[in-house]
Amino acid sequence: MADLPLADRHETVLPAAPDDAARALDRAAWLDDAERKAAVEAVVAAYPTLSTGWAELAALGASPIERYAYARVGYHRGLDALRAHGWGGRGLVRWSQPTNRGFLACLVRLRAAAVEIGEAAEVERISDFLRDLDPDWDDANLLA
Repeated sequence: MADLPLADRHETVLPAAPDDAARALDRAAWLDDAERKAAVEAVVAAYPTLSTGWAELAALGASPIERYAYARVGYHRGLDALRAHGWGGRGLVRWSQPTNRGFLACLVRLRAAAVEIGEAAEVERISDFLRDLDPDWDDANLLA
């Protein structure tokens, strides 16, 4: 994909999370870790397609495998959302669009969990994918 000029690459922007889901995730951020995880789980149960919720769960997971599993689900839910909004496996999904950040956060957290479990091929694949999705990608976007 890198050989395709950026001007010829379709950019996909995911829709915003429902207002009540976004508010619930914002409220959860102020809770202690155990309460926060339960609150985020409730949001994900109500909105299982919301990558932002899965990204939050991936950050709160107790073990590398738990973090990996949450991030993997969020990544796949994000791919479904991208396809539903015109992304055909090629094109840009930029961090500069706030509504794309849940999906991209899942990718970063999946990569971090893959590092933890020693899945080197996955780490490389995700790193390449992030750069393909957003040529301006910087790991400082999200400190996982």
